[in-house]
Amino acid sequence: MSPEPLPPVAPEVLAEAVGQLTARLRKKLDAAVAECAGKALAGSGGSVEVRFGEDTLVILRPGPSGAVTEPGQAVCSCLLAPRCLHRAAVLGAAPLADADTVPPADPAAPEPSEGTPPPVTAPVTTSSVPVTTEEARPSPTPAQVDAAAGLWLAAAEALAAGVTAGGTVVQAELLRAAHSARLAGLPRAEAAALRVVRGLRTARERHRGQRLSDLTAAFRTLLAGAAALASGAAGAEEVGTARRAYAEGGSLRVLGLCREPVLSATGYGGVTTHLLGPDGSLYTLSDVRPGGVSRAKGAGTASVALGGAVLDHAGLARGGLLIAGATVSADGRLGAGRGVRATPVRGADWSQEPVAAFFARPVREAVASSLDAAAAAPGDAGPALLGCDVEVLGAADDHLLARVLDGGPLVRLRVAHPHPELAHAENLRRIGGFPGVVLRVLGRPDPDRAATLRPLAVGPVPGASSSLRLPEEWRGHADLGYDRLQGDHFPRPEAGAAPGTPGPAGTDPLADAPLWRVRRLLETGVAGGRRAVAEAARGADRTTLGVPLRRAGLAGAAELAEGLAAEADRRPRDSFGRLVDASPDAYARAWLASAVHLDAAERALVTASWS
Repeated sequence: MSPEPLPPVAPEVLAEAVGQLTARLRKKLDAAVAECAGKALAGSGGSVEVRFGEDTLVILRPGPSGAVTEPGQAVCSCLLAPRCLHRAAVLGAAPLADADTVPPADPAAPEPSEGTPPPVTAPVTTSSVPVTTEEARPSPTPAQVDAAAGLWLAAAEALAAGVTAGGTVVQAELLRAAHSARLAGLPRAEAAALRVVRGLRTARERHRGQRLSDLTAAFRTLLAGAAALASGAAGAEEVGTARRAYAEGGSLRVLGLCREPVLSATGYGGVTTHLLGPDGSLYTLSDVRPGGVSRAKGAGTASVALGGAVLDHAGLARGGLLIAGATVSADGRLGAGRGVRATPVRGADWSQEPVAAFFARPVREAVASSLDAAAAAPGDAGPALLGCDVEVLGAADDHLLARVLDGGPLVRLRVAHPHPELAHAENLRRIGGFPGVVLRVLGRPDPDRAATLRPLAVGPVPGASSSLRLPEEWRGHADLGYDRLQGDHFPRPEAGAAPGTPGPAGTDPLADAPLWRVRRLLETGVAGGRRAVAEAARGADRTTLGVPLRRAGLAGAAELAEGLAAEADRRPRDSFGRLVDASPDAYARAWLASAVHLDAAERALVTASWS
């Protein structure tokens, strides 16, 4: 029989199973989890079985949601059950289920996609939607402050352990604290903790798509949110809402900009169609469900589930909707409530208003607004979309070099979604084969790279002879995740013209600044824990850590990095003079201070690189 994938497990079920183990069994847990790989088989009645030896069998019986959400749905045949190593190991080897949430704040405005929406790799954009009463909640309650304090302690312990020592036991403590945060009504803090646990798992399993910088950012978000909540001074933004709250939007006319494939780390896939309102506000309509990349590819032509509109996402991306009784979330997502009615209307070419005005905004102003909004947004929300006209200079390494027209900066175009089954990478390679072509580009600025844009769609520049020649049915733009550009879509090179060369890439303020030393120190701590930071900054390295930072005028970064190194190496003694392990609290605060400062400094440098 072929192996069966383990069903998702609710975080609190795993935390309870690990909490029941003795100290001796906890030391063996990570090895037992590794033994479960590839051993799951399909059982009767939709169950999944994992056998240990000849006499021990663990059976998982998922509920209607497809996840193990109750302790009784995981049973073991050994004599120690349910306080046994086998049961905890199987639960630890299973993927984490998305958090079950309370009903939406507005019953008439449910989520567009059924089920709990997962964290996705395509963040939605922000919009100027009024704040709802639910979002204007007061400061945290005493119970929420206590839950946040427990979450801070668990996160600090996980940070001090790092990836190398952040095994199932450490993860379970963080999941227990996350569940307490959920019960106290802190959904944003719970979601941040789950992102850290998933990041630790991915890093320990050494997945190809794992990035240490992503886990570092997840730790920063979790610690910053928990610290603000535990102080009692946090506002509604840090508390969050369990489900996306929708406000009445009245009548709304939106025009399609493009559609974007969506992939999540938890096996969800789908599409997000980006829309533009008459006042320039951005909106999104998403269809995200279980299914991974196959679901993402097929959803591009799936029907739009909004108010009976007879459109698919491909048609909406090149058309528009007139919506009566619209419901809109604070991040611009359109709701599909019972009272919503939508009528298809003719869309607008990118050269027509109001879409043309979106591309006419000065690029540096648009980037600054996009990155600032992303920094203030919770969770996985990323930079807002921006549009600009560029001339492609050619391919360079894994990206394209282009220059923004009318004296703009030199920018790098990188693949938005690198999955080989999506069309992004192939389209970008084909564009790179036509140096000198001018494009109107719609994309998302990369907040971690200097002057870097990740394009989602391209179109011809109005009035330019050396621009794209797209089919009429594409309505003036190509969605890079779905449409596939061909040679006849590009202008023919003039007779005798020599191929262009990219030329120099220009200075990179992020690479030139010595802030990489701080970033490396922080990521070393995430990978190897507190001891790794102490070793990295010990001896000669300690004295030279702040010198290049101060020489570059980054005295604040130098002071914070030196403080982190000193705290990591601090070993207190007890009353008998014996060395003891230091509390993770002061170390986590020193790490967080340096991480927040680095994030702000890098964001300022990225914004400046678009000048």
